Amino acid sequence: MRILIQSMMLLVMTGCAESGPTSAASGFLADIGGGIYVHHGEHLDIDTGYQGDICNVSIVVGSKGVAVIDTTGSLKVGKQLRAAIAEITQLPILYVVNTHVHPDHIFGNAAFVADKPTFVGHEKLAEAMQLREEGYAKLNEKFLGEDAKGSDIVIPTLAVKDTLALDLGDRTLILTAHPVAHTNTDVTVIDSQTQTLFTGDLLFIDRTPVLEGDIKGLISTLETLKAVDGVKQVVPGHGPQTTEWKQAIDNELRYLTLLLKDIRAGIESDTGLEATMDTAAASEKDKWVLFNVANRRNVNILYPALEWE
Repeated sequence: MRILIQSMMLLVMTGCAESGPTSAASGFLADIGGGIYVHHGEHLDIDTGYQGDICNVSIVVGSKGVAVIDTTGSLKVGKQLRAAIAEITQLPILYVVNTHVHPDHIFGNAAFVADKPTFVGHEKLAEAMQLREEGYAKLNEKFLGEDAKGSDIVIPTLAVKDTLALDLGDRTLILTAHPVAHTNTDVTVIDSQTQTLFTGDLLFIDRTPVLEGDIKGLISTLETLKAVDGVKQVVPGHGPQTTEWKQAIDNELRYLTLLLKDIRAGIESDTGLEATMDTAAASEKDKWVLFNVANRRNVNILYPALEWE
């Protein structure tokens, strides 16, 4: 795998043709209104059914051009996304935004290099991508096989340190970089025209939330998002978009708060990692897809870190 660099300079900034799908290609994207289209990834586990298409990806169409928010997990699926966009609008791709570093969200970037957009992400994203290049290449080869070919890492050339405004013409996207939560590279996006919030994997709906970062940071970040004024709908990193977004955040907070409580109890009672993996947040089992595998992974990641509280 090679790293494609859109520009030699990493710019760190702070502050601040719509038509419905008409063919099989554009059916890849669902029109959710207001010039926003979403592709919903499948709820498949990476070990048993990963095919590069498990996360949500979105496009926002403005009068000047298009912003793509996440790009799927491979060049192959990214090309399907690009073809679908072409049947919706011929406006240029101005921006490709990655909400965080995880491979199911970034490897479709390679399908947009020829468009010469500005690739945008958290100020720590470029370094995180480079550090994970070798490991992600092995995962892609293992899980995607031939479909991994050409799925090169494309690093951001415009970094979000605090907040950043992207102009699409008649609408502005406001990007916010967050402290360590789901990962250390989380960015959210709000569309000024529709007041749609794109959360990346800070929010999961239906599918069991997962994290590699800081559970306490994620809980705090979700509380912050819940307090944002004016949001009318949310597109999560996984699961359906919703206007009942505060309830969706509460659902995730309920799970995370219980998970944190139960892991701490397991540590305090010296229950051990394996036993805690079987019991932590067990009452949430029937409320989430892929709970058994995802919850165990969460405990496996969080237990050692929380031992040092």
